[in-house]
Amino acid sequence: MRRREFLATLGAAALSPLAKAGVGTVEFGVCADAAHFDAAVSHSFDYYEMEVAEIDRMDDARFAALKAQVLASPIRCRAYRSLIRRFQLVGETAAAQQSEMKAYLEKNLERCSQLGGRVVVWGSGGSRNVPPGFSRDRAWAQIQEYLHTLGDIAKKNNLVIGIEPLRRQESNIINSAGEALKLAREVNHPNIKIIVDYYHLRQENEDAEIVRTARNEIVHLHFANPTGRRWPHEASEDSEYKRFFSLVKEIGYKGGLSIEGNGTFEEDADASLRFFRQMLAG
Repeated sequence: MRRREFLATLGAAALSPLAKAGVGTVEFGVCADAAHFDAAVSHSFDYYEMEVAEIDRMDDARFAALKAQVLASPIRCRAYRSLIRRFQLVGETAAAQQSEMKAYLEKNLERCSQLGGRVVVWGSGGSRNVPPGFSRDRAWAQIQEYLHTLGDIAKKNNLVIGIEPLRRQESNIINSAGEALKLAREVNHPNIKIIVDYYHLRQENEDAEIVRTARNEIVHLHFANPTGRRWPHEASEDSEYKRFFSLVKEIGYKGGLSIEGNGTFEEDADASLRFFRQMLAG
């Protein structure tokens, strides 16, 4: 190869996107704040997952700077979490907050879309907790109404909402993927689906069979070692890892798999990516 051709090849390699971290149709991401975005890029994650609450706190100048940083990188903020923190969706005060909440959603889902968003996770246990003495049937109806509004705003921004089941220590409603699936099917909105979070699944002792049952509604996955809610390292850490990933492969899951737990890029990222590749291989 001539020197000029060799240098051109090097230049093209330097400008090309980083190699895909994921396996097949599964992409690997990580949940963290804006300050760690470059670390995710350097460790070759496929996408980044930020908090909508953090996006909301940014003024226009700070958001513009983040947008420039993201769009100049080889990855995008494909997923988001912590959607609702300062509004109550359930209870006697919920109706009075509807107008302000809708404006919040309009502003921030548009921002999510601008950063390459595809999926927005709705967990936000505090926003949906049923107050003492409040009818659970009314709470369920209020959540359905909220999800219709949320789905319409998501649709305008080419986003899909994933209802996240949370363990009972974090929410007193929608604690299983089965409940999330029931809710999504009742709402029956094309932009309202569910996610499965392995940590919450194990904390609630829910059968991983739900992955097969909900195969057409699962749009995103969260993952952490259920012991200590840490970034996963080894297949031997949990007895149910193998079955869970077997089901993920069986259904032909297409989407993101985000690490959401305690850990650092420096100490855990490489081991977690190896773990995911190992579990999804074959």
